[in-house]
Amino acid sequence: MPDFLLNPNAVYIFLMAGALMAMLALATPGTGILEIGALFTIVLAGYGLYTLTFNWWALLIMVLSAIPFVYSLEKPKREPFLILAILMLIAGSIFIFPRTITQTSVNPLVAFLTSALVAGFLWIAARKTVEAARIRPTHDLEGLVGQTGEAKSRIHADGSVQVAGELWSARSEKPIAAGSPVRVVKRDGFIMIVEKTD
Repeated sequence: MPDFLLNPNAVYIFLMAGALMAMLALATPGTGILEIGALFTIVLAGYGLYTLTFNWWALLIMVLSAIPFVYSLEKPKREPFLILAILMLIAGSIFIFPRTITQTSVNPLVAFLTSALVAGFLWIAARKTVEAARIRPTHDLEGLVGQTGEAKSRIHADGSVQVAGELWSARSEKPIAAGSPVRVVKRDGFIMIVEKTD
């Protein structure tokens, strides 16, 4: 392994990068890129931790910071838990490497800049993830039930209707002439079940 992995500053940066990518992967699961990046950087940091002296309790605080972070993604009033997660991650990381006779601690400037970047990314990512989860989908099919529109073709076994500004496949129990006003009573997948309205 390269000598730079024996430097507490480099290990600190890898550890914080791995923690950041792991938390972002928790916020936006499924891409695979963040998970692979987190695994790679945590393995590098793990080698450094294995060879250097470090505080177990500080590493435990960093790992436990994932709990309030995940909780902050699921609750409407998430800011206090997000702040707690960020503070736990930073506090654990700052105290991870003690100064010993043979080992220096992390440079304060490196610790400050890395912590500030990680905190900023986590804050923005968590807020955007929660906002995106709360946005109503543009094609909320359940929202179409009850809306009125116009039959664009004759409807019975099949046909088409204009509802909510879009053209949809439709069918009805009774024949409906083209141009008639209709109401969506239910849906079957992407097919609107409609009835004629007055």
